[in-house]
Amino acid sequence: MIWLAIILLLLLALLGAPLFAIILGFAALGFVTLETELAVLHIDIYQLANSVVLMALPLFTFAGFLLSEAKTADRMMRLSQALLGWMPGGMAFVALVACAGFTALTGGSGVTIVALGALLLPALAKAGYDPKFNLGLVTSSGSLGLLLVPSVPLLIYGIIAQQMSQQLSMPNVEIVDLYLAGVAPAMLMIVLLYVYCLWAMRSHPVPKQAFQWRELRDALWQARWEIPLPFVVLGGIFSGFLVVSEAAAVTAMYVLVVEVFLYREISLRKLPSIMRESMVMVGGILLILAVALALTDYLVYAGVPEKLFEFIQTHVQSKLAFLLLLNIVLLLLGALLDIFAALVIMVPLILPVALRYGVDPIHLGIIFVANMQIGYITPPVGMNLFIASYRFRRSVTELFSATIPFMLVLLVSLILITYVPELSLFLVRD
Repeated sequence: MIWLAIILLLLLALLGAPLFAIILGFAALGFVTLETELAVLHIDIYQLANSVVLMALPLFTFAGFLLSEAKTADRMMRLSQALLGWMPGGMAFVALVACAGFTALTGGSGVTIVALGALLLPALAKAGYDPKFNLGLVTSSGSLGLLLVPSVPLLIYGIIAQQMSQQLSMPNVEIVDLYLAGVAPAMLMIVLLYVYCLWAMRSHPVPKQAFQWRELRDALWQARWEIPLPFVVLGGIFSGFLVVSEAAAVTAMYVLVVEVFLYREISLRKLPSIMRESMVMVGGILLILAVALALTDYLVYAGVPEKLFEFIQTHVQSKLAFLLLLNIVLLLLGALLDIFAALVIMVPLILPVALRYGVDPIHLGIIFVANMQIGYITPPVGMNLFIASYRFRRSVTELFSATIPFMLVLLVSLILITYVPELSLFLVRD
């Protein structure tokens, strides 16, 4: 009977049933096998309401939707070009910085490709870059900001880790520490990609753009209300003056005032629809996250992490080998699952095992999101490949071919992030 129920759930998943229903079904089935009352599911789901950082998720998401609907992408592009365009390979560096910054602010890599793609591709072509190089650069850069404040994937990882901290008797994972840990790895990815861009264009040097003080002044004035935003978020969180949820509230209010009343690019009439769209997305994430916590409790009660650790330990003895296996598994997951689905399904399984191998939970969060960034450009479900295919009207195979060199560079950065934990932890640990 149990196996029949498992097969039925897997069949429903293949037929496209909602992910939350499948996760909840497996959790309920698990508790039935333990002869536990299903009322425990309500208790487990309600645990999510106790998370003190939960409010940050809808507020950061709402702010991101507002920024994506306004002309923030145009202003960021102009400012980056005026500030960095004079460098060797300046436009390539502009693309990397602009995409990373916009993804960090909006929280969506696909949004970055849609919003900045129409600006970056013509600008790169005008500067003399190869068309295939341009496609690969823009498509690969869309997910660069996922490790930067206010990263929603890191926020979700932190919420899951905090909910598991009591069960695993591990130190609490602070969201601020995750944000601090993501800074250096994100910068490493940008720098390595920039170095590759310089190397790739070595035989076809691109003329430098002349630096113009007047253009920089005009770009700064045009973006005068958005430039303080990163300092508000970063300063508030990292100084300790604001907790993450308070920083999210300040960010949402600031962006609302700027885009609606100062720039006046979003009308009051349009505001309710933006609120609705952002909260529909948040609702989906929260629903999946809540049922995932119920599944997590079943896994812990059933001793699944311990059994998984014993199984892995028989084949993998060292921490280094475990980290290699972890990256292979996460890269495969990134190619098959959306980042939020991968987080809620895999973190409860991976975190207890990683702790047994001596992996810092904060370092694990950075490794996880770094792998998922690469998954965005990996077939068969690489989301950014399909978004770029729709946006640029090119085939997915053509885009994947263009992104392969950039993916290899990101894999090099992933190896460094994985095996040099100090890259992630030196800002966190005293």
